[in-house]
Amino acid sequence: MRIAGLMSAVGLSLGLASPWVSGAMAQGGLAAYQGAWLSGSMDCAEVYASAGKGTAFKKPVDIFAPAFIVSGPRLRTPQASCRIKSVRPSGDRQLLVLACANAVAGNEVRVLMAPQPDGSLKRYFNAQDTTGTEYKQCSR
Repeated sequence: MRIAGLMSAVGLSLGLASPWVSGAMAQGGLAAYQGAWLSGSMDCAEVYASAGKGTAFKKPVDIFAPAFIVSGPRLRTPQASCRIKSVRPSGDRQLLVLACANAVAGNEVRVLMAPQPDGSLKRYFNAQDTTGTEYKQCSR
């Protein structure tokens, strides 16, 4: 009984530490993703506005804009807010594991992305996607 209690306490401690550890790892691999990003032919000024020290979605928010903002360990889209749980290499890409929530629900989301030599990003729908969707950087 005493060993079971000790193992339970160790498991709880590891469980509490793991979000901090994975968050620190995620931040280390996020330097290339920091900033506001936009895909398609829209202009950055149509989607984003300056907000003090950073960038925010312009009001009213266009919920259909193919855009996201990465600030530290957070990723925001027009409809959801996510905590970046981890960033791991996946071939020539990186797998970002996100804990996302919107007005209705919360969900874990996996995203494959890769910084490009020209400073843009590509998001891939799955490992078989060879084209990806390109995102240009609007602000850092």
